[in-house]
Amino acid sequence: MANLDKVLDEAMDLPLEQQEMLVQILQRRMIERRRDEIAADAAASLAQFRAGKLKAQTASEAIAELREFLNS
Repeated sequence: MANLDKVLDEAMDLPLEQQEMLVQILQRRMIERRRDEIAADAAASLAQFRAGKLKAQTASEAIAELREFLNS
């Protein structure tokens, strides 16, 4: 946490306009990182499906399976 506190203190020393820019940059980078994670998850899921480790389901089947999982 000491590093985070140091970064926050440094950010607070920036002029307001630069603080706003910093927030925007961080938000964009977080969004891009999340997109990369989603793309990697999708690629892994497709690979599992192609390898026969996942089965095709209708939306109704998937919802029923999800409900069963959540209720257990």
